[in-house]
Amino acid sequence: MATLLFWVVAIVLVGSALMVVGARKIVHSALALVVVFAMAAGIYLLLNAEFIAIVQILIYAGAVTILILFALMLTRVSNQNELTNPNSKTWWAALILSALVGAGVILASTFTHSTTLLEKSPVAAYGSNSCPLPTNNVAYIGQLLYSPSCYSYVLPFEIASLVLLVAIIGAIVIARED
Repeated sequence: MATLLFWVVAIVLVGSALMVVGARKIVHSALALVVVFAMAAGIYLLLNAEFIAIVQILIYAGAVTILILFALMLTRVSNQNELTNPNSKTWWAALILSALVGAGVILASTFTHSTTLLEKSPVAAYGSNSCPLPTNNVAYIGQLLYSPSCYSYVLPFEIASLVLLVAIIGAIVIARED
């Protein structure tokens, strides 16, 4: 059942992500973005990461998308039938950059030592003596983020906060009048 749910959520997520970049009207892109964020939260739920799923819904599907929609509503469009999301003339550069980023992610995930930790149990991976695993999901996340004795995810946490900054800058750029 979990595999079937994963494939349904994944297909909807990819379809709505394609709609975000392919829709001709920017409001339709923003509404498809809500579906992308909701489906990403569904993936987190399937991974038993309930806290991250709720944060995904509250921050991204709630705050960031509403911020973008408010910015779109506050800007004036002269003609309502006009296409507000035209195709860029530099699509080939975006394709090359996307291919390079994808190749980098594949290379990084293939040749790093962290992929060998997936075969071990969590207790063996984090050291059972120095880091006992809490039973609470939220306490476990806090321990992984800020514990000085265990592996710390402070840097990835800060990098994830840059995603929110990029979303805010994107909303400002969209809201800015030309």
